[in-house]
Amino acid sequence: MFALPKSSLRSLLAVPFAAILLLAACSSVPEDERTDARDPYEGSNRKAFAFNMGLDTYILEPAADGYRTVMPKAGRRAIDNHIDWTGLPATTFNSALQGRFENAGLSAVHFVVNSLTLGLIDLTEDPKAVKSQDFGQTLASFDVPEGNYLMVPVLGPNTGRSLAGRVVDSVTNPMSFLKAGDAIQTMQTMRPPVALVSMRANLFEAFNDVKYNSLDPYARTRSLYYQGRAGRINAMVGKPTDNRTADDQFESFLEDPK
Repeated sequence: MFALPKSSLRSLLAVPFAAILLLAACSSVPEDERTDARDPYEGSNRKAFAFNMGLDTYILEPAADGYRTVMPKAGRRAIDNHIDWTGLPATTFNSALQGRFENAGLSAVHFVVNSLTLGLIDLTEDPKAVKSQDFGQTLASFDVPEGNYLMVPVLGPNTGRSLAGRVVDSVTNPMSFLKAGDAIQTMQTMRPPVALVSMRANLFEAFNDVKYNSLDPYARTRSLYYQGRAGRINAMVGKPTDNRTADDQFESFLEDPK
């Protein structure tokens, strides 16, 4: 099977990463005024965070609260299953790039099997056997630098590397280009907002604790993001990690769903 040399593939993967950093460039905060050395654009990032918190307060939090109240647990589980299913092609793609062929194969099999229910019902024996992989992790596996911390309006916390990864995942996921009947098209249109509300509902108490009970919600969100992201990267390369809590989901705060 044809394979690019690791050095060449690393250079190729670094292209979207470099482009994102150029687009994200803005005035930096002097080093002695930063609350974290990895956050040189803290002033702009805090403004983006305030925008995201306003969006959450007036739209997402009320929607998630209503969703938790109205939607039965079985319905919520089906929606979560479907969202997980739509991410399997990206996991297959990234696992293959990383050389994790067993995970790539499992992901492909799970996607095909569960396509019978559009992912709403998981038909596999062990749905947790597949380890979700994204292009940001792929970049990390080829030693692409992490880059600076970026709080992006609507998308939430990222590093330059993870933001580049999200862009690549969005354009390589075949679910984004699926053409089918009216019912499928409606599901495609509804999936991003429903996924946002579902994610916010699943994190309702934990998210509100950060939002309302932190002395500095911005700094705590940043810390949780780095903890969760480090856990995902370390798990990918087989390093031990203590970051095994649900806090790693804060990395996808207001994320554009799969």
